[in-house]
Amino acid sequence: MRPSTCLEQGQDDRPETAAAARSVWAIRAKLHLAKRTRELAMFNLAIDSKLRGCDLMALRVDDVAPNGYAVDRATIRQRKTGRPVRFELTEPTRQALDDYLRFAGRKPGDYLFRGRGGPDRSLTTRQYARLVAEWVSGIGLDPLKFATHSFRRTKVTVIYRRTGNLRAAQLLLGHGRIESTVRYIGVEVDEALEIAEKIDL
Repeated sequence: MRPSTCLEQGQDDRPETAAAARSVWAIRAKLHLAKRTRELAMFNLAIDSKLRGCDLMALRVDDVAPNGYAVDRATIRQRKTGRPVRFELTEPTRQALDDYLRFAGRKPGDYLFRGRGGPDRSLTTRQYARLVAEWVSGIGLDPLKFATHSFRRTKVTVIYRRTGNLRAAQLLLGHGRIESTVRYIGVEVDEALEIAEKIDL
């Protein structure tokens, strides 16, 4: 697998997908058992939000928990494209965020994942990348084969594999062009043509 390969959830008949699903649950279980509240919230939110590392680290409490509790859906404007992207927070993610907010005492206006530089500084993308490497190596995988983008593509790849809906994948990633989505999730040309043949105009 190349760097930034995805850790996929869900059922699929491909062995690599089943292995990746086990990896997602292994990381989640390990963080939960170790009571690493902040990291569990971060990992779950990375999977659900499909945000780039820079956008994930820039989140403030108000973005996902404006009233002190995690919301069902959030909308974030991406730094790279300026485009808004909307995502759902699953029950495990909302629970992990609520636990983390109580534990850390974060308030509206605060960075969600505070860095070492004080309350007005977020965790850096470099620090986040180190955590990702630690999570991946902690379950016996090679951290050189995964990156923070692994979590961005995870859910979208599953949705695409289950539905063949490139437009949904494009919207979820906040891409301006469908070609970007095709490259990003690694859709093969033959696969894309097969999907196109099924669409009756």
